[in-house]
Amino acid sequence: MREGRFGPVPAGWFADEARRRADLDVDVIDLAEHELPAALSSTPSPEAVAALATVSPRLEQADAFVVVTPEYNHSFPASLKHLIDWHYTQWRAKPVGFLSYGGLAGGLRAVEQLRPIFAELHAVTVRDAISFHSAWERFGEDGLPTDPQGPANAAKVLLDQLAWWGTALRAARLKDPYQA
Repeated sequence: MREGRFGPVPAGWFADEARRRADLDVDVIDLAEHELPAALSSTPSPEAVAALATVSPRLEQADAFVVVTPEYNHSFPASLKHLIDWHYTQWRAKPVGFLSYGGLAGGLRAVEQLRPIFAELHAVTVRDAISFHSAWERFGEDGLPTDPQGPANAAKVLLDQLAWWGTALRAARLKDPYQA
């Protein structure tokens, strides 16, 4: 994790937007608090098992995800790739939305790289995303967007899509468990 990271600002704002909805339960997983091993293994070490135990059940219980990602060097951070790669069944037949942030591209190049990765895991990525271009200039010291209407509208669209897909896919998984 980078020193002085900005991710908690847009993530906190978005989590608050999601918590306003009665149809959603929000669980935030901050990867800075869960150091997953970089080396994948079919027989993980006791330390890896302990680290995964703090995250894996939460992913398994979720019906939908929003990935908050910066863009570094036209991509997403390694810690996010570690989280994705350590899990498989937890992502299957579930919707994934994105909130990205960065400089001029607003993290959109990172999102475009994540879409085929989640497709490979049999997850469904929703079309609409939230992107903060020049993100550091888009939030005030209070952690809220300086232009609240646009981001609030984008959050509503994304959350509406995730709620629909999450409900539909949960019902489908219960009726007929997904086989990859």
